[in-house]
Amino acid sequence: MPRGSEELTNARKAEIINACAKLYDTKNFKEITLKEIGEKTSFTRTSIYNYFQTKEEIFLALLQQEYEKWIVDLNEMLHNNKTMSAEQFADCLARSLEKRERLLKLMSMNHYDMEANSRMENLVAFKTVYGNSMRTVTSCLQKFFPRMTAGDIQEFIYAFFPFLFGVYPYTVVTDKQKEAMEKANANYVFLSIYEITKSIVRKLLQGMEQ
Repeated sequence: MPRGSEELTNARKAEIINACAKLYDTKNFKEITLKEIGEKTSFTRTSIYNYFQTKEEIFLALLQQEYEKWIVDLNEMLHNNKTMSAEQFADCLARSLEKRERLLKLMSMNHYDMEANSRMENLVAFKTVYGNSMRTVTSCLQKFFPRMTAGDIQEFIYAFFPFLFGVYPYTVVTDKQKEAMEKANANYVFLSIYEITKSIVRKLLQGMEQ
């Protein structure tokens, strides 16, 4: 780690992560190189290695950042509402993810490689934030649906979070993919991030209202 204040270190990490985010909006993981990321920062490309040792570490940090943003949305839902019906909760949770397309895109990546090529300290930092997202959703369920038992909440979490990993590839489809589905007679039905998320949340909460 380079000499300097913690504030400078965090600022440079943030600059690297944000550079990666901008590239990721138009390219996929395989296309992006450390060189390209470095070219979008205000310091030398080789300096990146003082903060991140691999491209996977940068993407893991970006994923962590996106989870942190989602947690802010979840906490707003938790603290700004005294009560919520299943319909209202499903709507609000779906809308919180509708504006987090980058989070869902990152979720659809190969996490095994991303995590395997990251140092333990970075992986622990990510897992801590990931765990916080589950705990925040749990807090929402405990507040708005008091009829849910600990087992009910666990079933919701274990169904909902794995479901999120498939939302992006199902809802964000290229013209080529659509054409292939049509030629294969696969009867593909397009659903938006909002629609598919709201639908699954409503199903998971059936019978849980007071």
